[in-house]
Amino acid sequence: MSLYSPEFTESEQEKIDAEFSRLTVSKSTYLDHAGTTLYAESQVQAAAEQLQRNVICNPHTCRLTGDFVDQVRFKVLEFFNTTAEDYHVIFTANATAALSLVADNFDFGSSGNFHFCQENHTSVLGMRERVQANGIYMLTEKEISGALSRENGKDSNRKDLNGEGPTTGNSLVIFSAQCNFSGYKIPLDVIEKIQEDGLDTAGKQIWAAAAGQTTGRSNNKYYVCLDAASFVATSPLDLQKYQPDYVCVSFYKVFGYPTGVGALLVSKRGAGAFGKRKFFGGGTINYAYPHTMDYQLRDSFTQRYEDGTLPFLSIVGLLEGFRTLARLVPRTDKFSTMERISRHVHGLAKYLEDQLKQLQHSNGEPLVQLYNKVGYQDRSRQGGIVAFNVRTDTSAFVGFGEIACVASLHGILLRTGCFCNIGACQHYLNLDDDAMDAIYKRAGRICGDYFDLIDGQPTGAVRVSFGYMTRMQDVEELLKMLRSSYLATKPQQRILFIEEQRKKLPPLLQERVHQMRPKLLQMAIFPVKSCAAFKVETPGSWPLTPQGLKFDREWMIVDINGMALTQKRCTELCLIKPTITEDFLRLQFGDSSVSVPLSLEDQAADTAKCVSKVCRQPVEGLDCGEAVAQWLSENLGLEGLRLLRQSGQRNASKERQKLSLVNQAQFLLVNRSSVRSLQFEEPLDETVDRFRANIIIDTGSAFEELAYKQLSIGSVRFQVEGPCQRCDMICINQRTGERSPETLTTISRLQKGRMRFGIYITRVSTDENHQDDEVLQLSCGDAVLAE
Repeated sequence: MSLYSPEFTESEQEKIDAEFSRLTVSKSTYLDHAGTTLYAESQVQAAAEQLQRNVICNPHTCRLTGDFVDQVRFKVLEFFNTTAEDYHVIFTANATAALSLVADNFDFGSSGNFHFCQENHTSVLGMRERVQANGIYMLTEKEISGALSRENGKDSNRKDLNGEGPTTGNSLVIFSAQCNFSGYKIPLDVIEKIQEDGLDTAGKQIWAAAAGQTTGRSNNKYYVCLDAASFVATSPLDLQKYQPDYVCVSFYKVFGYPTGVGALLVSKRGAGAFGKRKFFGGGTINYAYPHTMDYQLRDSFTQRYEDGTLPFLSIVGLLEGFRTLARLVPRTDKFSTMERISRHVHGLAKYLEDQLKQLQHSNGEPLVQLYNKVGYQDRSRQGGIVAFNVRTDTSAFVGFGEIACVASLHGILLRTGCFCNIGACQHYLNLDDDAMDAIYKRAGRICGDYFDLIDGQPTGAVRVSFGYMTRMQDVEELLKMLRSSYLATKPQQRILFIEEQRKKLPPLLQERVHQMRPKLLQMAIFPVKSCAAFKVETPGSWPLTPQGLKFDREWMIVDINGMALTQKRCTELCLIKPTITEDFLRLQFGDSSVSVPLSLEDQAADTAKCVSKVCRQPVEGLDCGEAVAQWLSENLGLEGLRLLRQSGQRNASKERQKLSLVNQAQFLLVNRSSVRSLQFEEPLDETVDRFRANIIIDTGSAFEELAYKQLSIGSVRFQVEGPCQRCDMICINQRTGERSPETLTTISRLQKGRMRFGIYITRVSTDENHQDDEVLQLSCGDAVLAE
């Protein structure tokens, strides 16, 4: 068990707590410091007083403002343990703007390539649209870190990437010092290795200037751009020890206030790889003629790239950020301010990880799935971020949108989704190319929404992250929420709680609440008993009759002896595909088809009455004629087949419920989550089809439906009659007619010898809706409420 050892003294902690009393007053637990940290109260008060004391105006007008800006440049260099001899500080709007500046100005020469890490912020992906590279390549984190495995800093394979002779281009490699999804830190020793020796592998080619072009032999210099926005918020970056060519930061991540100001730090080596500017404006030039194309850039490297008037008020506000941080977290003999903050947040993250690992459902299944690479033992490899998803007692995933709702109602501010890092999401959630397309192109998910599960698989995660003001009590509040909401509360109780409190949620989460209840996903009507289904999907509706879904199991095929023909005797029945139009039932087998009228009156006019049996119970029916009989016999290869349509009333033994030609109850309901748990090596929809259910829902929790007593779908109420005892018909693939006996074996194993899957339900007829039987209907998308 991980024991937390406080980094701050009691006195220091009291001072920090006093600065963030607004959290206590508002009963808020803030756990999204990777999004932005919080500003101290005295920090903004001091910044306001500074503005009141001084006349701070445009630096072109006021020398005092220029002096303040120069002070901040010095403080930035000092903060990163470097000097103006080694780095330039260019102020930008944020880290994204800094990355854009690198993309616009880096000179790739004739053969330089752009290499980016898969686990990067989307701003890095945006650089691909701007860079003038020979080729664009995606690297995995392991491919970047692999540079450290070379012996003596050299690699025999290096000659495959670099030839002999003078350099012909500059290649740029960019990665995040700390992944904002998982908190993993790439070893910064790799910076020098890449600069000196290049890359072992170019990575996956995303784009090339010429079709069919590969890296081949090149003579490029390698430069490193470090996206340090997440890293520097809680970790020290020593630019004397590690010297990337470009460093991108956002200061609100460090100080909380002010927003709208970041920086690009450019080494003297990196400055040499910047090409001629394609744009200038404001103070970046000495002069520019309107009547000719003549202009002259500033001599100062920094001034050349700070377009227009700087956000000078925000820059001046950074001074109080530096002072506040040093005052509240003073350096000690052993550790600097940022080292102490790093120790603090890492200690909290390590404690939380240990506690999350111990959370289990009553059946021993873990509550949480964590996403990290090396665990939390080494602070140099892992920061103060914990990413995870919640799972049910059947190992199904709980959508992160639901977690966001529950957290918000408990006053906990955390982050969900992919955190603008789709590549990390892809890596940690094991999403292949098809899964990515299913999420973003076919399902239409966009960054920032709460589209959290597709076929039970998560599209993102839950992230909590810590700052210097995070307390152990905050971590315990999160753990308390998870225990009470997901270990001590049943899903239906939790959903009711969220629905009752939904008006307290932000607008986007209120929308998510409407999607929280299981929905009716699909209806399957089986007009001909044992044949294929006619399916109704969103946004379709289908009418109900006293017997069930209209036209469901209203026809059946009988053999020459008048006995019902089923797939147990003839698996090819599943290949007869029905279509219901306005006037006809059309049956198709391969390229051949036949139709019979839907109107019972039209059919009964010249049709003989027959008697057959379903489940040993006599059934009256009308013969549908010679044409369809001959068609069935020819296609199925059996003589004497007839198609019968139910004409007489048939009741179930229990409470005389009206039935069609079904075996036991009006409806059969199947939960896709239960089907998913079988993990058959076939598409999920094919497995669902095996169970031949009328009503298909997805609760997110496998076999939850077995505990239902009653349920409502939309405005229609149903009584649960019990589980469906399965036979070997589910071993038949309904798309091909092929048998696979392992289906029944798997269910038996999961049910401890029982053959149960799905539940039988019967519509509850009330005095109010009995008169409206003909107009009642179910619609795909109707909410499902279990009791």
